[in-house]
Amino acid sequence: MAHASFKGLRILSLESRRAREVEKLIRTYGGEAFVVPSMREVGLESNEETLEFARGLLRGDFDLVVFLTGVGVRAMLDIVEQQFDREEFIGALRKVKIAARGAKPATALRELKVPVHVISEEPSTWRELMRAIRETLGENLAGMRVAIQEYGASNPEFLAELSGCCDTLLKVPVYQWALPEDLQPLRDAVSAVINGMIDVILFMTAVQVIHLFNVAEQMGVVDSLRACLQSNVVLSIGPTTSEELAHYGIQPDFEPSRPKMGFLVNEAAQYASRLLAEKRNRKIEGVYTAVPEEENTPQAVRRVALSTPTMAGFRDGLQEIDFLHEISSRIAAADSLHLVLDRIVSFISGVIPCDSCFIYVLENDNLVMRASKNPHADLVDHVGIQIGQGVTGWVAKYRQPVALASGASNDPRFKAFKNIPEDHFEAMLCSPIICANRVVGVINLQHRLSYKHSTHEVRLLSTLGYLVGAEIERARLETENSQLANRLETRKAVDRAKSVLQRDLSLSEDDAYQMMHRESRQRRKSMREIADAILLSEELRRNQN
Repeated sequence: MAHASFKGLRILSLESRRAREVEKLIRTYGGEAFVVPSMREVGLESNEETLEFARGLLRGDFDLVVFLTGVGVRAMLDIVEQQFDREEFIGALRKVKIAARGAKPATALRELKVPVHVISEEPSTWRELMRAIRETLGENLAGMRVAIQEYGASNPEFLAELSGCCDTLLKVPVYQWALPEDLQPLRDAVSAVINGMIDVILFMTAVQVIHLFNVAEQMGVVDSLRACLQSNVVLSIGPTTSEELAHYGIQPDFEPSRPKMGFLVNEAAQYASRLLAEKRNRKIEGVYTAVPEEENTPQAVRRVALSTPTMAGFRDGLQEIDFLHEISSRIAAADSLHLVLDRIVSFISGVIPCDSCFIYVLENDNLVMRASKNPHADLVDHVGIQIGQGVTGWVAKYRQPVALASGASNDPRFKAFKNIPEDHFEAMLCSPIICANRVVGVINLQHRLSYKHSTHEVRLLSTLGYLVGAEIERARLETENSQLANRLETRKAVDRAKSVLQRDLSLSEDDAYQMMHRESRQRRKSMREIADAILLSEELRRNQN
């Protein structure tokens, strides 16, 4: 198979938040990139709805909170901590059921150590999220008081569906999308499409579609834009964006095999040249498989088949350079250990079929579960396995992969954990994660039914273990160093605060510490916060004198 390439085609992307990343990807695949930000995130005029939600959460008024975006999680926290204690609010979130629309909000919540009980599967539209909520919560949903974090604009269909299944529903908007302050680049983009200066357009959100046509309407050229798009290759990231395009009378040429930016650009590079020629010659050939027609979508959108040589179809022949680029970009874009691991789990699950994926990280001679494909808030960061214990421990000890096609729990090396549902799965594939010629973790894939792993899949997982080892170890050490530095700074602050109390109140060192400890418990503040308050008071007093 030839290396994926745009072959010099002119590619328009309307991405805002990840503009530099998508521009780099387009150029990597040989395209001429035109990246024009089409939206900006703005706060609401009033944050009262978010603050009212926070009050209700602290009172115990909710049973389920639904988060739709990772940005929304962080935006909500920024708003709430202006009037409420941050840790108290996060603690209240930990007491209720949490649902997340895909990996991004789940990762943001995990960084706050908030358990996530429901995570929707790809393509993570409201339909997948609603299905996951129903399947996980079952009949209990009917009596639940629910709050949903909104983004950009409300989704009436989702709200109607969810409100019909629960007791009460509160919308919590935290931000909205607006047009860029400078509209000239978007106007230029519209003109470029109309004047035939663009070959391929990548739409990564429904809002990009809306804003492009809003600007075209302001320019009085909507019909011209719509007509010219018919002779361009129009690509949609997923069903929600395709539905919005259909609303404006545009039929996307295809959706990627997975609703991710990397997949979209890679698969566009593979097929755009041929598809463009076909469109302009008014010939459409069956290069892609059709997906079932979605509800409310007037016409089915082609989706790249999983058996094509793309990221999702690596086992059928993905080019080495594409594979290396994808996994490298996944882990290089992350900082914290959990974010690195979540990206790795997402990638592995895409290239090797599996029902479960765990990543264990070696810490103090124990393998600790640090990431999971399926939501296991009670297990991640808590389950530990000794070296040599169970199949996972055996793999770490002997640094060899193990593939069990069926009856995995009958293997003499197997060790069961009562609260892990995957213990009852039939098949398993484990491979060590290696860094600097030593084991730093284990990747564990499982299948509900019997599954014979091919030699290619075993070698692929082993290769991934070598590729990600250094990054996992770097992220682990960085996280560990950060925690150590925080503890050291806390200790210094507490010691300084004790000295202030000893001097001002004539207390012994132990009495000063006990006083701070009592304040910490009574006010539900950390010792660091109590120490900082004492030191701030001391500094203000010195400045007044």
